[in-house]
Amino acid sequence: MKNAEKLEMANKGHKEIPGNPSTATTSKKSLNKRFNKEALRVLSEEDWSFWIHNGYIVIKNAVSKEQAQATADFLWEFDEKDPNDPSTWYAPPRAEMQMKELTGTGMVEVYNHQYLWNNRQTQRVYDAFADIWGTEKLWVTIDRANLNFPQRPGDNKKGFIHWDYDPETRPQNVQGVLALADQTDEDMGGFQCIPWLYRNYDTWKLTQPEDRNHFQPSLDGIENKIVKVKMNAGDLLIFNSTEPHGIRPNKSKDKVRIAQYISMMPAEEDNEALRNWRINSWKKRIAPEGYAFPGDPRNWERDKYDTAKLNSLGEKLLGLKNW
Repeated sequence: MKNAEKLEMANKGHKEIPGNPSTATTSKKSLNKRFNKEALRVLSEEDWSFWIHNGYIVIKNAVSKEQAQATADFLWEFDEKDPNDPSTWYAPPRAEMQMKELTGTGMVEVYNHQYLWNNRQTQRVYDAFADIWGTEKLWVTIDRANLNFPQRPGDNKKGFIHWDYDPETRPQNVQGVLALADQTDEDMGGFQCIPWLYRNYDTWKLTQPEDRNHFQPSLDGIENKIVKVKMNAGDLLIFNSTEPHGIRPNKSKDKVRIAQYISMMPAEEDNEALRNWRINSWKKRIAPEGYAFPGDPRNWERDKYDTAKLNSLGEKLLGLKNW
């Protein structure tokens, strides 16, 4: 089999679903159960109990505020928008989204810049995911960022709740969001989820029609159970992939939600096709291909920036070196 065919097979399972194609959809290894109360690196016992009950947890100060600000400044530059000039915020999207629900949610199609990798290879970020998985042998997702702007007068976009993986498949996976600016105002957009549905999925689904959407639940009767999670710049939120979640609409006057998507899952060091795809994406600044990932038609990452420098942790998180 030719290498191109192997790369295509590595991506095949992600072409028609929202999930990020830079890692597998589910791990062969289960999330950490801590049957023997194994020691934690970052999470406290209170954090752990919250995580198990609610399906998400916020790790405070996962990166420094200075590091978060530097990344945010870069995103404004990359997206050709001025944080002090709202007239620049509403340019039409550069590429059409196959996943129409994401249109207008402020996705920034940048994946491999140095600032993004700086955050991925920060020790505290890694340690948090090591706690969640119960293993040190992890790969980081190659994912993008978000600038969620205030809705303009007359707009009435609604944030949608969804799953990136069909919860019926019981995916062993997590996802994450790093706040690059304070998100303490509930009206300014940001992460929202339904822990009640996370806990009660098996009984809830019995009340739903057989032809229900397995990636987007009906909110009838449970809309009041949505939790709007507040974060400060530098905080990392990790959530179970069976947690229904989404970006809430930005109804503030002039505040912008800024974030980077970061997750990790057990490394698949025997999956040469996927490893090679990841290394190639990093080295040549190439975006993932998938249902929800249109990429940047300007090819700015490839043409304007250098390959990100990795520390020893980053080399293992990419797959460039084995654990």
